[in-house]
Amino acid sequence: MQTRGKVPPERVEKIMDQIEKYIMTRLYKYVFCPETTDDEKKDLAIQKRIRALHWVTPQMLCVPVNEEIPEVSDMVVKAITDIIEMDSKRVPRDKLACITKCSKHIFNAIKITKNEPASADDFLPTLIYIVLKGNPPRLQSNIQYITRFCNPSRLMTGEDGYYFTNLCCAVAFIEKLDAQSLNLSQEDFDRYMSGQTSPRKQESENWSPDACLGVKQMYKNLDLLSQLNERQERVMNEAKKLEKDLIDWTDGIAREVQDIVEKYPLEIKPPSQPLAAIDSENVENDKLPPPLQPQVYAG
Repeated sequence: MQTRGKVPPERVEKIMDQIEKYIMTRLYKYVFCPETTDDEKKDLAIQKRIRALHWVTPQMLCVPVNEEIPEVSDMVVKAITDIIEMDSKRVPRDKLACITKCSKHIFNAIKITKNEPASADDFLPTLIYIVLKGNPPRLQSNIQYITRFCNPSRLMTGEDGYYFTNLCCAVAFIEKLDAQSLNLSQEDFDRYMSGQTSPRKQESENWSPDACLGVKQMYKNLDLLSQLNERQERVMNEAKKLEKDLIDWTDGIAREVQDIVEKYPLEIKPPSQPLAAIDSENVENDKLPPPLQPQVYAG
């Protein structure tokens, strides 16, 4: 189109977008998360990882967003909605558009909180927090789909490419997040990851009387879930220990029985002399009285 038809670059880009939309819509179910790749395995891994990090607070990530401001809270909800909506789109460009809208809501939330334009250093931690809070479905599959089939020019230049690169960085950070990344001790990090305690519990003790009752109840429920998880782990450990004890006891009894059998074998000896039946023909050798003779009595 550019060499023979002399079509302007802007027109070529629009035509390519329409071609991409038509082709990828028709091929979506065949090329999105194909069985020949490990996309689904990566999806489950990152989803499990994000669920395990539900306790991470904005303060730990140095997120410059104050959700107590209603307008900021609304922006955070919209950002989470956009990143989740990415999975419902079929065209790579549309998925990129969801990432871009999510990122713009993040910039607006930071701007309202700080009352000044947001910087790149503020954006990435907030994007990480949004991903942790939203836990988008099939996140790795969507990233791989965009990488494989999106117009390369969009990923190499422009705001779409910039926001997509930051999303990839956020996911990589979540996968490698450790105690040092959050300025925590290894002991506290392990306790939070195992569900033994939650940092939000200490925060809830410092709530003001005007705090939202719904938020208080939510954090209370999270604490109860953490305690329930801890109790469940104890029960499972005790059950496994009991199962092991029963198996060891059964094996021990079987070994003892086997030792006794080997030490005292059971021997069955045949009788020394066969016994003769009473009604046999050899009655002369038996010490029995002679048989009674029939007698006839006259009437």
